[in-house]
This record gives sequence, C-alpha cells and structure tokens, in this order.
Amino acid sequence: MSQTFSAAEPAPPADSTSPLLEVHDLSVSFRSEAGQVNAVRGVTYTVNPGETVAIVGESGSGKSVSSLAVMGLLPSSATVTGSIRFKGQDLLSLNDRQLSKLRGSGLSMIFQDPLSALTPVYTIGDQIAEAVRIHQDVSKSQAARRAVELLDLVGIPNPQLRAGSFPHEFSGGMRQRAMIAMSIANDPDLIIADEPTTALDVTIQAQVLDVLKKAKEATNAATVLITHDLGVVAGFADRVMVMYAGKAVETATVDDIFYHPRMPYTMGLLGSIPRMDVEEKEPLIPIEGTPPSLLNLPPGCPFEPRCPIAVEQCRQTEPGLDPTDRDSHFAACHRSLEIAQRQWSAADVFVRPTVPEAAAAGIAREERPVVLQLQDLHRAFPIRKGAVIRRTVGSVRAVDGVSLDIREGETLGLVGESGCGKTTTIMEIMNLLKPQQGRIVVLGQDTASLKPDDRRTMRSDLSIVFQDPMASLDPRMPIGDILAEPMWVQKMPDAKIKARTAELLKMVGLSPEHASRYPAEFSGGQRQRIGIARALALDPKLVVLDEPVSALDVSIQAGVINLLDELKSRMGLSYLFVAHDLSVIRHIADRVAVMYLGRIVEIGTSKDIFDRPSHPYTQALLSAIPLPDPEKERTRQRILLTGDLPSPTDVPSGCRFSSRCFVFAEQLDADQRARCQSEDPGLYPMNADHGAACHFAQVREVV
Repeated sequence: MSQTFSAAEPAPPADSTSPLLEVHDLSVSFRSEAGQVNAVRGVTYTVNPGETVAIVGESGSGKSVSSLAVMGLLPSSATVTGSIRFKGQDLLSLNDRQLSKLRGSGLSMIFQDPLSALTPVYTIGDQIAEAVRIHQDVSKSQAARRAVELLDLVGIPNPQLRAGSFPHEFSGGMRQRAMIAMSIANDPDLIIADEPTTALDVTIQAQVLDVLKKAKEATNAATVLITHDLGVVAGFADRVMVMYAGKAVETATVDDIFYHPRMPYTMGLLGSIPRMDVEEKEPLIPIEGTPPSLLNLPPGCPFEPRCPIAVEQCRQTEPGLDPTDRDSHFAACHRSLEIAQRQWSAADVFVRPTVPEAAAAGIAREERPVVLQLQDLHRAFPIRKGAVIRRTVGSVRAVDGVSLDIREGETLGLVGESGCGKTTTIMEIMNLLKPQQGRIVVLGQDTASLKPDDRRTMRSDLSIVFQDPMASLDPRMPIGDILAEPMWVQKMPDAKIKARTAELLKMVGLSPEHASRYPAEFSGGQRQRIGIARALALDPKLVVLDEPVSALDVSIQAGVINLLDELKSRMGLSYLFVAHDLSVIRHIADRVAVMYLGRIVEIGTSKDIFDRPSHPYTQALLSAIPLPDPEKERTRQRILLTGDLPSPTDVPSGCRFSSRCFVFAEQLDADQRARCQSEDPGLYPMNADHGAACHFAQVREVV
C-alpha cells in the first residue's frame, strides 16, 4: 500500500458522542497493465459507537476494498489517499507493526470465507487463544480458558471438546461462529463483517446473525456490515451506505433506504429482490446492463447507461452526494428531489417485464403427463478403511427413500440445508442409470432398462444448469463451440448447428456476434445465461437447475429468474430447481419439496408450503429467511434451530429431525416424545396435494 509512515502517537480517549470511525474522501487505486483502476473514489462516512452501518452494492462496487483500507490489509500495489481516523487516530499514518497492535483489539474483521481465514494446521482453540495472547498479558492456560468461553458464547456445542478440533472438522456455520469468537476475543470497539453469511444455509445464517447480535451486545462494539443481502440489512443495520462504481450513491437510515429511496440504483436493487412475503407472483424488476469498468470511467453519472430516467445533465456531469428532502439522507442523483416529489417507486422507474402465460397453466395438474418420477430412491456411499485389505465399516445414507414427481410445464423446488441430499438426488437423476434401490422414470422410461444408445438419446430431453457458470464452461473454448458441443454429440448437421447457436444466444438476451468470445470476457450473469443456453441447445423437456442464481448479485439474479420464467412459458419446459434461497423458490416454483437428512419431510404446492407450513423444519426454514422490510424484521418471531444437521452415517432412530425440533423440545409430553424417538413418520396428508412427515404436524404462520 502506497503511504507515508510516521511515528504513531497515543490515541486520544474517544468521546462517547464523537464518531468512532471517520472515513473522509477515501480513494483507492490499483496499477494494472491496462492502466489505473480507481476502485474507491472519494468515499466519506462515519460510524458511531455501538452503531451498525451496512455497506451494500453489486460486486465490484468497492465495498470490500474500502473496508480493507480501514484495516490496512490492502496489497502493496494499492495507492490510498484521503483520511481514515479511528478514535481520533489517523490510521493511514501508521506502519504495519503499529496497525497490528490495533487489529484484533481496537479493530477486528470477520472474513467472507472462514475456511481460508483459519489456519488448517492449528486447532480452533489455539487460534483463538493466540489472538488473546497477542493483545493481552495472560498465560497459555488463561488464554485457552478464554477460547473455550468464547466458543461457548457463540453457541458451539461442547466447547471444551471442540476447542481441540481443526477447522476442517467444523461445519461452515461453526467455522463462521469460530471466526466471530476470534473477532470479539479482545472486546474490540469496531467489527467489520465482510459478507459473513453469504455461503451459509438460511438456518445457519440465522444462527450466525443471532450470534453476531449477541457478540455486539456483549462488547458494545460498532459494526460495519458488508453484504449484498438486503434482507439481512433490514433486520441488522441502523444506517446504510449504497455504493456504485467506487462511490457512495446514497446514505440514510435503514428505514429511509427501504421506504424512501432517492437514487434509482437503490430503487433497482430493492425492486430486483424476490420476496417471500409477497403472495402475488409478478416478474422481478431487473437492472439492465452491467456496472462500468473502473479503468476509464466516462464523464457524467456512472449509472446513467443503466438508468431509465437519465437526462442530458446525467450524461454531462457526475452528481455529488447531496441532501434530499429527508433529514440525514443523501443521494447522488440529479433527479432525487423530483423522485421525492413524484413519490416514484422501483416499478415507476424501471420496466417490469411481462411473461406470457404458459400453455399448461389452464390444464389441471393430474391431466398433464409426468416427466419425472422418483419412487423410494436410495443412494448410500460405503465408508472403507484399510490400506492393503479394504473393508467396509459403514455407509453414508445420502438419499434415503425419496419419492416425488414433476408434471409437464411445472417447476418443482427442492430445498433444504447443505448435506440433506439435494445434489446427490439430482446426480442420480442425471446419471440415467439403475439406482441402488428404488425407481427413476424419466419421460416415461425407467432408467434401469435404458441401453447406451437410449441413454444418449435421452440426454437431448434432459439437461442441467450448474451453480458455478465459470467452472462449468471450458475457458479454452469460445462460447459458440460450447453451445455447439451437445449438438455435435447428437450428430446434428453443421448448418443447423450454426443457426441454432445464433438462435440460442438471442434467446438468452445475448448477441450472435458474441459467439467468438471466451467465457472470461463475460460477466457472471452473462455466463449463467450461456449455461442456460447450452442446457436448451437440444430442446429438452426437463431441465435440472442446481443453485443457478446463488452466486449472482440480486440485480443480475432478477434478470436470470425472469429469463427462466419466460423460457418455461414459451417452450413448455419443466424444471427441477434446487436452491437454499426460499425467496427465489417462492417466486419460481409451482410445487416445493423440503428435504432433510436424505428424506422429503414436506411436499405440496408453493402456496401450501409458504402459507400453511406444517412440518417444524419447514417452519424453521421459512422463519430464517430475512425479509427486505425493516418493520417486519423487527417484529418477526424467529425459530432458531439448535445444533447442526446430524451425520448421514449415523441417522437417528424414529423422527430424524427430533434432535433439533422446537416442537419436540417445548410442546410435547413424555409419551409423544417417545413416539417421535421410536417411530419414523411417513408423509401424512395435510390436504389433497400436501404432505408432512411429522406425527404432530400443525400449520403455523411464520412470515
């Protein structure tokens, strides 16, 4: 990092009424072969003691870079200008040794990926104890006891035992909780949390956010929360700063941002979120286009090319962060006062696309043909030991009796926590082989009886879209060849392949001229559109989608979801949509199957699952979904699951959910509990097309 170092003076005592952190006109740039990249451009904000400030925006907007600058963790290629004052002390004047004394004590950071942030060769307890001993004059035994206390504080079960575990022995949620324990080990004044819940299941996310709130209460620390999940922001933040193209484009209280946005970009972000609490299904409002390159920004407002209400002034001069009609509310938009006067919402500024009604919509479900049927599907993986003589010592019951069906023109959402068996289920389907136990019928054909030629032919009717578009696209091939590859396998004529490739690119909103480009030349949302185009190359009847929007920004996600809805209606497709985001599932799915530890525990129409959830696990999942509405988030009753998913190598007897079930723990008598622990429940019918695997299933409203 390019800075001028000077001797540090003792930090003056902080006044409880003065800002804890003051960032003024912060700019960060990086040298590159193509020129200077201006990642952060003149950002100014403050954080008061005990306050939570959320920084939101799309990938590449400068959120993480600005916070890494505060921590002094930028690489040497970065040039930093402006002012960063913590408790009155100028952080940019400190060298690395001086900053190290502050990191972990005055300032601490929770990183996005806890597995890469934790050292794999040291135990969790040793790493937390090390953080304690660096900043406090305590013995090894005292630091070890403090590590156990911290693990207990953040909800790690058996903290004395788990302190001796290594990072790979913890689940993702437990690792993130361990990172929170480390961040609060020395009672810091400020915690910077960089996407702390992005890669977590919703139930674990709810636990981590609850732990973060408790940690904040225990230390009275201020928090800077970096995230793209506006639902999390609604329930956690006091103030919000929205960033775009390296600058702050709107700052206000959390209520003003959600209920009175004055910047079109903020309005677009809010309009693009699929909401679990909205019953009427409408197409999402995407923000068309992509963020600009920060290499050579053109004059004018950086958001102008994507803004539907831009005027000539927007193309000429970049707006400053100016006051709006509301107190302590600032927006970088030439038309912010006009937006306030006309009371525009996202639907008034952006165009809500129309999706044609599917042909199958008017046909009763039971009258439509079945495109996929699973009957009592099982998949277990043997656990073997021994170097010379291998012996089986157990098995992982990944899929343990799954039954479901999908009809023509229908979307079935398959949801559940990581490790519940969703991915194994879809891999069993995609293999088109005889299952270990049970039956798989695809388009009327039993996979157990398929011959190799039949299997290859069926590949044209069954396709898949993967979670990570970059990993699933060959970086050495232009996208024209990537789209043509499945057609080559099916031996289609070259002329037809060429025409079909151009048609596919147009179908997903790309240009036929893009066929010669390579995957690295496209944005994440465009790469996912290419993955969808490849899946549609052979006109399939059933498409399996494995977390297709989880890695995308909400603005890009909305466009992909709308595209999937449109293609389904236009082409009569059926989808098996695997996801952990139930807000997305509510928007796109006709029916929902909830999976837990290898089994379907509840299945029914989307309306049944979301409006009348009957299984305690489904109710906990829905309760954990954050709503992008501050008032609702403040008054909601949360159902927090305790512990982690049991191991599929040792499935509990009776009801496999009983060890985490709040109904079992709080509402049942001894005889009822004995039944749960001894009798495995089947799917009890709740109505004609709604079943729940619970002895004491009861509808509970959770939204």
